[in-house]
Amino acid sequence: MRKLLLLLFAGLLFPVLAQTPMQDLVKKSGDPSAYANSDQLMIFDSTLVDMQETGLTYVVNHTLTKVLTAHGALDLSVCKFGYDPLSAFVEIRKAVIYKNDGRVIELDVHRVQDYPAPAHSIFWGAREKMLAIGRLDPGDAVEVVMFRKGFTYALLSSDDDDKYIPPMKGQFYDIVEFFSSIPVKSKVYQVKVPADKPLQYEFYNGEAQSSCWLSGGKIVYTFSKKEMMPLKPEARMVAVSDVAPKLLVSTTATWKAKSSWFFKVNEDFGSFIANQDIRDKVNEILKGAKNEMDSVGRLTHWCADEIRYSGISMGCGEGFTLHKGSMTFTDRCGVCKDKAGMLITMLRAAGFKSYPAMTMAGSRIDYIPADQFNHCVTVVKLSDGKYHLLDPTWVPFLRELWSSAEQQQQYLMGVPEGADLATTPVSDPENHYVKIDGVSQLVENGTLTGRITITGEGQSDGAIRGLFKYSNKTAWFQNVERELLRVYPQARVTQVKYSDPADYLNFNIWVAIDFTIPEFAMVSGNRLMFLPLSAAGIFKNFQGQLQFETGIKERRYAFRDRCSRQVEINESIKLPAIKKLVRKSPNITAEGMAASYKGGYALTNGSLIFSAKAVFGKRLYEARDWPEFKAAVDAQNRFADQPVVVEL
Repeated sequence: MRKLLLLLFAGLLFPVLAQTPMQDLVKKSGDPSAYANSDQLMIFDSTLVDMQETGLTYVVNHTLTKVLTAHGALDLSVCKFGYDPLSAFVEIRKAVIYKNDGRVIELDVHRVQDYPAPAHSIFWGAREKMLAIGRLDPGDAVEVVMFRKGFTYALLSSDDDDKYIPPMKGQFYDIVEFFSSIPVKSKVYQVKVPADKPLQYEFYNGEAQSSCWLSGGKIVYTFSKKEMMPLKPEARMVAVSDVAPKLLVSTTATWKAKSSWFFKVNEDFGSFIANQDIRDKVNEILKGAKNEMDSVGRLTHWCADEIRYSGISMGCGEGFTLHKGSMTFTDRCGVCKDKAGMLITMLRAAGFKSYPAMTMAGSRIDYIPADQFNHCVTVVKLSDGKYHLLDPTWVPFLRELWSSAEQQQQYLMGVPEGADLATTPVSDPENHYVKIDGVSQLVENGTLTGRITITGEGQSDGAIRGLFKYSNKTAWFQNVERELLRVYPQARVTQVKYSDPADYLNFNIWVAIDFTIPEFAMVSGNRLMFLPLSAAGIFKNFQGQLQFETGIKERRYAFRDRCSRQVEINESIKLPAIKKLVRKSPNITAEGMAASYKGGYALTNGSLIFSAKAVFGKRLYEARDWPEFKAAVDAQNRFADQPVVVEL
């Protein structure tokens, strides 16, 4: 077995190729009907990684992909590899087409095109290499051999191969996806590391065959898996990488070691040294500050609001090394790490102890210390002796200092004493309430006149405030009016009032709509049939739970909402003199630890009162939480489906 694997990466890259022509391998890849819902089939995907003492890696990837449908042929008509020239070198070494009629067409790899990669908001000089494969037909297959050396982050050094050495010199990590959007018959990943740099590894969300042996002064680790089918996604599920098979490998001993290195690399670079202009601006911002939290809040929101999110290549300071605060202060732009670094620089200028932290927005960080990061934030140590998270990237015009859209998210601080991987706590749903209040009067002809008000806090405040902050002032009235017209197109809005959308520090948002709705109630003889505005779904856009499709009976995977949330509704409709309440939806109580709902109607002093309270306790939910979550959402939706009927 060991001999076969050595041959595998000596050039053959797939054991059976030593005896079987590639065309036969394509033909024997299986009955296409077994992959009826797929456009392509990956016959094999084989990767060899050879790590040097410096951490520099040489990678050979060898694939054979078969076309199953015309759509698959179109998708495979070009071959692309993305890379960053500041930290990686990519070369397509071989490309061969195996036609289903037996022809073999070897492509000229010297015709590879190298061009700037498409980009939006972040322009760091990423590039793509592309080789035109040309027209293919179902049954054809494409073999590609790609060589890469280097790393995925742009680094400080630029001398020869030094620029391809990872930032944590002498260390190596990799995140290997053992899943794909197309079926994979066989995947092999092998990595050779110096004998004094053993790997920590773990295979998540499944099993793989693995082996380890010594060869030529190196430790050789091999992982393989066969017959992998695409994962069937579920709406609003967590990231695929959180639930699909994957391999994490790392030579770094602990997260604490990574934390200490991250601290030192930025201190050595001088990322957070304030110049006089920065100190003057800090003094200006903090003039009149009441306490330490007021000071921290002022500086956080200045960096959030005044540093434009726009990433351009700025030379030294890419990758894990944050650009100097003086550069960001002058340019007034940058990406997450620049906004975080600017805040650290200002906090230090104000006398605080502040450091950077890395996190992963959108998916989980598992415990093997491989760099599973895509976002940079700030931590500050306050008088309570604890570190507090701040995120100037995610809180522009938001009342929070740390975005609760990042709760239940792992992070690693770069602090002098070193730190372990940590997880952000759940934010109390009360911190993100939505309150809908209505007072109105219904007359015999079915016309409703009144006012409905929405108030929000935390993430809900930010969502409601979006009615104003994402458009010109001339469109504000229409933006608010649209919320009512979406439910009742015949409504006439007579007045709109709201708190100052720009003053998000002192006041949470509220919006009030005065309205008249002709034919609000359907009149039939001496009966009126209607739905209260709040039950009918006004302001639905600000209640993320109502965007879920609850027809799914069971879930296999964890799922996510935007944020934890509490919804409170209290609407009073003054009725004309009625004889009786003919029909209303029964009151509902759906209790649960993850989510709950309680709501219903009451007739009091001639007014119909609709009140409800829904609590959604987390951002990330386990699959077992779905019955509670579904019951709470279904309860709220049920009132929208069952009108009230009164008899005059």
